[in-house]
Amino acid sequence: MTRRFGDRATFAVEVGRVGSHQLRVVDLWAAGKRLTTEDNWAFLPFFIRVMRSSAAQVRRRDVKPCPFPGRAPEEIFRLLHADETEFREQFWFMRWGETVDNVSMYGYLDDDLVIVFEFWRDDHPFAEDLSKVFIARIPPEEFVATVEEAAHLLDAELANVDPRR
Repeated sequence: MTRRFGDRATFAVEVGRVGSHQLRVVDLWAAGKRLTTEDNWAFLPFFIRVMRSSAAQVRRRDVKPCPFPGRAPEEIFRLLHADETEFREQFWFMRWGETVDNVSMYGYLDDDLVIVFEFWRDDHPFAEDLSKVFIARIPPEEFVATVEEAAHLLDAELANVDPRR
């Protein structure tokens, strides 16, 4: 049974079937797009840790403010993505391993948490999405709640699975 936390139109985590003691299907959604198109098998010890780290970062408001005030999110993505200095690294967001390594993603605060992303692999299953920048806006508290609820479920299930099965 799949459990969904959040809203696919903004940001959601969907927890699916168990693969083994430490592997679980997890789909991530932002701006109505499934981010985990290439690999949705999460290695739980790592995945839970990075989820909680991102939630804590947002809860502390340790996310940089909009880097280019007054500009459209698509332009902000392009400017950050073209930057080859350490400046853009300050805006890297949700670096959650192989599950999202098909996506270039940045995040910043502009009242809401703004997540801007682009699919970059030529073999992306939805060719019409390539070269498009997608924008998800979500209240920081909602992002934190969504991620923490999903991480809590994954953590509880990891602790309750008998590894001898």
